Amino acid sequence: MSQTIKKMDLADIPPVIYGTSSLGNLYNEVALMDKVAIVRECICHANGLAVFDSAGKYGAGLSLESLGAALRQLQVDPATVLISNKLGWYRIPLETAEPTFEPGVWKGLHYDAEQRIGYDGILECFHQGNELLGDYAAQLVSVHDPDEYLAKAINPLDERRRYQDILDAYMALTELKDQGKVMAVGVGSKSWKVIRRIAQDVKLDWVMIANSLTVHDHPTDLLAFIAELARANVTVINSAVFHGGFLVGSDHYNYQLVDRATEAGRALYAWRDKFWQLCREFDLKPAEACFAYGFGIQGVKAVALNTSKAEKVKENVAMATRKIPTAFWEELRRAGLL
Repeated sequence: MSQTIKKMDLADIPPVIYGTSSLGNLYNEVALMDKVAIVRECICHANGLAVFDSAGKYGAGLSLESLGAALRQLQVDPATVLISNKLGWYRIPLETAEPTFEPGVWKGLHYDAEQRIGYDGILECFHQGNELLGDYAAQLVSVHDPDEYLAKAINPLDERRRYQDILDAYMALTELKDQGKVMAVGVGSKSWKVIRRIAQDVKLDWVMIANSLTVHDHPTDLLAFIAELARANVTVINSAVFHGGFLVGSDHYNYQLVDRATEAGRALYAWRDKFWQLCREFDLKPAEACFAYGFGIQGVKAVALNTSKAEKVKENVAMATRKIPTAFWEELRRAGLL
């Protein structure tokens, strides 16, 4: 990896980071040629540095493998690419009818994955990730889903043990940074409160908050935490601003299928219907409004966007400069949606 990348200031990352869960066959199996086309468009519209966010959990490493293969096929200079690998899931042989780590979410996989969080486990994930990337290497590293790891605790003692595993994992990642093997250490989590807990014990360079900071859901305490991170020069990346695709048309909210028969499910669809109606009145795409809100929060430096269609990449990048009328946000508030 070139010195240009190593010396890069995270504060200068581009506003759009390319999520790669579709390269791991999230919800649908995507052909390799289509994955190459997606990566080609990402490189084309990167305006210099292309930042990709991946993880061993995405398709049991398939996302990393596909990204590396596509970059290699396109003969992309490693100095023009910055890769984030959220660590904690390790590829293992598939011994069941479908993967066990997230049943029903990933399609067409030939491997399973298991969670490995701890000093040795996180290093195993790091090295395997770079093997899957091939000619490329992750320079942004983090512990992935520490919230889910803690949630599996069976009692307070087990929870403390698991939290120590997370701290041990960060000890390993910090050593990688000190050795010059990675550029920056962060965290990726769906629970911002777990991120806040870790930030009190670990010196983080960046955080990726998923499913937590959106036009639909934006707790006041979280906004205060984002401002606190900004004052500490921690780069904040907002991810899953569509709530796993639901706000722009999917039936999955935070990667869980929404049941219209439940009160909570009906409420979600009702909110979305009103939101879409206001977007139509202002000639906005729902995705544009979601991006603008998630990116416009003070302290947020970038938004991670994923797509399974190459032709959507240009539109995604353009959203960073789309101007949203003030009257639109006023109407959202008047309708009780914001």
